[in-house]
Amino acid sequence: MEARKVEAANGWLWIKQGYWLFKKSPVLWVVLATIGLVGMLAISHIPVVGDPLVTLLFPALLGGFMLGCRALEQGEELELAHLFAGFQHNMQQLVTLGGINLVGQLLILGMMMLTGGATLVGIMMSGEPVTDPEILKQAVAGAGAALLLGITLSLLLLMAMQLAPMLIIFDKLSPVPALKASLRAFWRNLMPLTVYSLLLLLLAILASLPIMLGWLILLPVIIASMYAAYRDLFPMEGNIPAVTEGEVTAPDDQVQS
Repeated sequence: MEARKVEAANGWLWIKQGYWLFKKSPVLWVVLATIGLVGMLAISHIPVVGDPLVTLLFPALLGGFMLGCRALEQGEELELAHLFAGFQHNMQQLVTLGGINLVGQLLILGMMMLTGGATLVGIMMSGEPVTDPEILKQAVAGAGAALLLGITLSLLLLMAMQLAPMLIIFDKLSPVPALKASLRAFWRNLMPLTVYSLLLLLLAILASLPIMLGWLILLPVIIASMYAAYRDLFPMEGNIPAVTEGEVTAPDDQVQS
């Protein structure tokens, strides 16, 4: 699987197309995203195993949302069952993907510790809030190289993970080839990815005002925009509508009919 190279402006189109998918079933989108978020937060609070379990299960949860996006794209209904659909399609592969992500995160932390960031990593892994700003300041000041290395490797891991669940579910790739294809896709499209990330950052700030209510809309849009990015970078017959100048055009099959 090789991704195509797209224009920088496509990063904005992914968000607009995500919003188009959201508008097709806004209430259920909010319900599904809220249940998924609350469920992941509840699991994360399980002592010792909570956070690793969330990392393992997240690709399967995301896979269900992607199947919901595919249903909406094909003119079908978004359903509550889509929340668990990822656990019924390629679950073993998706959980394996989560395991690779978990191992990758641990390796990144280990490399940060070896490069002078042991104190900072200790604070990060403790899960306890730092009450003394001076302690955090000293930890960051003494871990410049480790922090830079950690951020770089984490971004690469994020790019590899971003499209991998869709490549597993829809293109039947195994986890490692899916990770490679996702990483290559975003590496070839750094400009649209940068535009996409910066715009989401701006929208995240706006959604957090005044009491985080905007996230009820933004979270589903982000999820759907990930599907839009996948469909744009790995095109196939019957792509989701192109969005230009605020307008949504009908899919090809609707135009032909």
